Amino acid sequence: MPSTLNAYMLSAVTLAALLLCAPGAPVEDAPTDSPTGDPSGEEEVAAPDLLSASPVWDSILGATKRHEKQFEDEFQNEVKYHFLEHYKISSLPAGCPSSNFSKESCLHRLVQGVLKYTVLLKHVEKEYPGSLICSEVRYYGGLLVSLTKGKMRNPDQVTALTSSQETQLLKDLDNPSTFHRKMTAHSILRELHIFLLDSKRQINKRERLRGSLAVRTMAPIGI
Repeated sequence: MPSTLNAYMLSAVTLAALLLCAPGAPVEDAPTDSPTGDPSGEEEVAAPDLLSASPVWDSILGATKRHEKQFEDEFQNEVKYHFLEHYKISSLPAGCPSSNFSKESCLHRLVQGVLKYTVLLKHVEKEYPGSLICSEVRYYGGLLVSLTKGKMRNPDQVTALTSSQETQLLKDLDNPSTFHRKMTAHSILRELHIFLLDSKRQINKRERLRGSLAVRTMAPIGI
């Protein structure tokens, strides 16, 4: 009797295995195409290649952020960092407004701004020869400009300053006072950090908005 029972159970198991392997047979634990293994079959939409997510931002902002520490080490609390707020330079590039400005316009202002700050760095380097921050900003700034132009519809509309414009820009920053020239140099680095930080924030805002609109467009009616 036990041998007969064992034979019956073996036959039942074999039959079940054959049914599971048969074409069209439902398999409960079959893997799905979803990267998360979600049995719903819905695939996760891949994140777009966002300019605001580029690691270049971390590199260039990391360089400009070190400026505050450099300033404090130089002046040893004799001059506070917030004192630079009093140094207003009229020739600084304009940033991207928080509203009523397209993504393309923000990208254009970012590139134009970085190019102009690259010229302004000549004043900083004149007061602080061999500045590591300036070297890093030039390098990563060039990468950021290239990346940004690659995201623009009309990158050819970006124009660099002419040699005469550069000369006049730097001439306007000159001053017989050594202290004033140094404060101007520090103010340029401080404003550059703010410009980059705000530009990244505004571009990210517009990229997220476009991504949200794209998802809504692709969504089935009724969702």
